[in-house]
Amino acid sequence: MRSFSNGLARAAVRFKPSAFAGTFIALMLAAVIVSACGILLETGLRASVPPERYAAAPVVATADQDVDYGSGDVADSKQVPDRARLDASLVTTAARTPGAAAAAPDLTFPLRTAHGGLTGHGWGAAPFTGIALANGSAPRGGEVVLTEAAARAAGTGVGGRITVTAPDGDHTFRVSGLARTTGAAHSAEDEGPAAWFTDRRAGALSGHPRDVDAILVRPGPGTTADTLADRLERAFRGAAHAPGVHTGDGRGDVEEPALAEAKETLIALGGSFGGVATAVAVFTAAGTVALSVGQRRREFALLRAIGATPRQIRRSIATEALLVAPLAGALGCLPGIALARWWFGQLKDKGAVPEEVEFALSWLPPTIAVGAGLLTALLAGLVAARRPARITPGQALGEAAVERLRPGLIRTPLGLAALVGGFVLAGVAASSTGEDAANAALGVVMLFMLAVGLLGPQIARLCAWLIGMPLRAGSAAAHLASTTTRANAGRLASAITPIVLAMAFSSTLVFLHTSEDHVTAEQSRAGIVADQVLTAPDGLPSGTAERAASVRGVTAAVGVLRTGVLVPTGSGGASPLEGVSAQGVSGGGRALAAVQDLDLRTGRLDELGAGRVAVDANVAEAAGVEVGDRLRLRLPDGTAVRPKVIATYGRGLGLARVTFPRAALTAHVTASFDSTVLVRDDAGADRAAVAAALGRIGAQVTDRDGYAAAQDEERELNAWANTTMAAVLGGFAAVGAANTLVMTVLDRRRELSTLRLIGSTRRQILGMVRWEALLVATAGIVLGTAIALATLTPMTRGLTGEGPYIPPLTYGAFAGTAVALGLVATGLPARAALRRKRRGL
Repeated sequence: MRSFSNGLARAAVRFKPSAFAGTFIALMLAAVIVSACGILLETGLRASVPPERYAAAPVVATADQDVDYGSGDVADSKQVPDRARLDASLVTTAARTPGAAAAAPDLTFPLRTAHGGLTGHGWGAAPFTGIALANGSAPRGGEVVLTEAAARAAGTGVGGRITVTAPDGDHTFRVSGLARTTGAAHSAEDEGPAAWFTDRRAGALSGHPRDVDAILVRPGPGTTADTLADRLERAFRGAAHAPGVHTGDGRGDVEEPALAEAKETLIALGGSFGGVATAVAVFTAAGTVALSVGQRRREFALLRAIGATPRQIRRSIATEALLVAPLAGALGCLPGIALARWWFGQLKDKGAVPEEVEFALSWLPPTIAVGAGLLTALLAGLVAARRPARITPGQALGEAAVERLRPGLIRTPLGLAALVGGFVLAGVAASSTGEDAANAALGVVMLFMLAVGLLGPQIARLCAWLIGMPLRAGSAAAHLASTTTRANAGRLASAITPIVLAMAFSSTLVFLHTSEDHVTAEQSRAGIVADQVLTAPDGLPSGTAERAASVRGVTAAVGVLRTGVLVPTGSGGASPLEGVSAQGVSGGGRALAAVQDLDLRTGRLDELGAGRVAVDANVAEAAGVEVGDRLRLRLPDGTAVRPKVIATYGRGLGLARVTFPRAALTAHVTASFDSTVLVRDDAGADRAAVAAALGRIGAQVTDRDGYAAAQDEERELNAWANTTMAAVLGGFAAVGAANTLVMTVLDRRRELSTLRLIGSTRRQILGMVRWEALLVATAGIVLGTAIALATLTPMTRGLTGEGPYIPPLTYGAFAGTAVALGLVATGLPARAALRRKRRGL
């Protein structure tokens, strides 16, 4: 029996390769998606960078960069928006730990000079970071040590002077020495122009004199780095915020702050998006395998009629899967690896992944991809062949001739349950906000797609009846197309489902971005009412707003420090945290109202001050707070505060979700330079003259229209991620749709030949095929659009407070592509089939 089944499978693959071509392509494409996403996920999980600055520091202690919330099964953490720091007093604790030979604080902060940017450090960390004096002496008081690059840029040397701009203003220092690297540490030139000050002066210039970025510790004779790390952990245990202690490669991870965000991005792509993409790929491949098996029901019926047992039929299908799926998966892994490598390179080019992170490739993702394809082919084939293999031979021959109309006893209840679940989850998503709405909406699209797959024949029959009504009143070809689609709902469902997939997922990803971008742009343009906007590439010192306010013709000038904070998405103390944009403004609420129209909803902005904030209305709703309540939030460095909400407003997406007084944020960010200074002119003032006077402050001056245009360009740089994901997922689904349509047409060669024999012209048959393609494309577009709207509406309302924004031209391009795809994928094989028949005659 086994040899009969195996021989049957080998013969089917050998002598009827066209029957397996579509299955092969679908499984190969599934392997491309699964392997690419798996490689990105593995790269994110294994991402690390070797220590460079900390290569000469055996032990490094840093603050935890994640904020924990919740407990038990719902416990989770969120990375802080800026950088969490340690209390400087812990340096003394580290130095007194048994086995520690020396300890020093490490600070890294940006500065400005007239010749460009400059990175500042404390000199105490220099011996731990491979830095020594090339000539001159260590800094004291008002002195600084420069790299040669910094000295050349400033045109100075030992004994000369340099003026640096810190967030609190300009400072002039005497150059006491020039720095060089020692040992195997990275070159001082690698990080560009840099300067070293005394530790006390470095703390003052950084803006947080009582905190340090890290504590660098060197073990004494006879003490290993790991032993010292254990002792330091015990010594720090009683501290209010116990730091983490790192050795080996862990030092590189904490040295590069962008690594954690890069890992989160890669894991999100490979895990979250990869999960959806893998589900779509497997779903499409399973549908194609089921279609291929279903098209051979006549063959199975004949085998049953000549005595083949159900077990032999099932074993033959399993053998076919073993013959086709591994080869298809292996070939698909090669472009999957190329896709993952290209995507990883793009992330590096966009700055989302540090250059030091290496592309990780092992045997595991390709193996999983091949295994997933094999399992999909095996299960889908066995399920599709379950009834042909089980029923009696006579009944099998009857069902092979005419499509079975009775709904499946298993598929139909499951499909209805998925449909009801999609509507229920859509209601949940509509009542949620922020990330909760986005997460629920992903479940909506998956449930609706599952419902389309399970209820495919019923949905296809309904679509054929509704869309086919106008066709029945048309030409003979149109009437014939309407009749054939109604009679072959299963075949129609197999063709519609991939188009629905392509339309639904591409629309969801692309129009989510267009909706958010549209609202952001509108709110930004309406919210900035300042006449002049001051900017600088490296930021503006805090005194810029005061200097601008003193210019003749200026009514108000407000400095804006932009950063991010973490807010709860529920009223409980253990609620999930969500990162939102924040701004710190100088001058108070009255001055702010002169340069920004926040679209005040409740409360009063003039009450903005110490311990008081204004909050976007959507954020306030998500956090469950109103005017007068205390909002639990985390500042950029993770510090927990509970300011009082004094106002809510409507333009948070375009401006900032939370508005603080500037002083509340300056000690909690790495660089407290103002991002912009917004200026309001006096009524009747000469705007050009005011702009010229402001330009002498040392900033770039533009009007609000120019500022809004610059913001638009910045948002466009962030659009590539959604577009790329839509292209990957939509492209796969589109190819899957074309593959399925070609398979359905090629399977109808006998039907097309019969139509020619009974007198139908070649033109009528091609016209019928075109009308069928239009019917399939229309049904797929309508269903895909409906699923996308059901997903996007709650998602965009939760994120933006408004409905989805769908650009007509973009939507038209999607719909036009679906129609063109249907016409090409059916017209070409139909012409080929008719040409082959004519040659045979």
